[in-house]
Amino acid sequence: MTEAIHDAGYGSVRAFYEEAGRRQGMTPSEFASGASGELLIWATSPSAVGILIAVASPRGLCAVRIGTKEATLEAEIAAEFRHANLIRDEEAMTDVMTALRALALTGSNANPPLDIRGRAFQARVWQALREIPSGQTRTYTELAAGIGSPRGARAVASACASNPIALAIPCHRVIRGDGSLAGYAWGLEVKEQLLTLEARGQGVAAASLV
Repeated sequence: MTEAIHDAGYGSVRAFYEEAGRRQGMTPSEFASGASGELLIWATSPSAVGILIAVASPRGLCAVRIGTKEATLEAEIAAEFRHANLIRDEEAMTDVMTALRALALTGSNANPPLDIRGRAFQARVWQALREIPSGQTRTYTELAAGIGSPRGARAVASACASNPIALAIPCHRVIRGDGSLAGYAWGLEVKEQLLTLEARGQGVAAASLV
């Protein structure tokens, strides 16, 4: 049991996460208000593409960012969740951070639970992103058609740009129609690295089957 979780009123780390079965994800308005009153834990970790910072509620991940300076990332989450009870707890986040590092390195099949609730269209796009296999890409137009909005490529791009969770919602797998890389909140260099690592990982997996 970690001291931070215990002090926050939970008997154990398990009790903290069991809360997931009793509550729904934060609404957009709750996020906009800085997650007022929410108990959130967070941790950082180095990865193949930079420093990761992740924030989680008892229900799942609320945010994942990629950067080069831990202090900058910490300031970002402090501002975003300004009214939440933010507790740093590396121990409680061990499994989550392990999954995120694997996603960054190989685009593994890790599928950590999420605690986000965007607008209806955003939610459809984010779910579609999670269904793109590692090592593959989709264009904005293809993604729009896949969710039943063939003329919604621009709206899809906007939903990708507003994605709060790097890696677990793999918006880096969406590219322009001409095959070039479009914008990425955490930098085009990181996007290129992720796609390269995923392609390499799939190549290794395929070779192991021969």
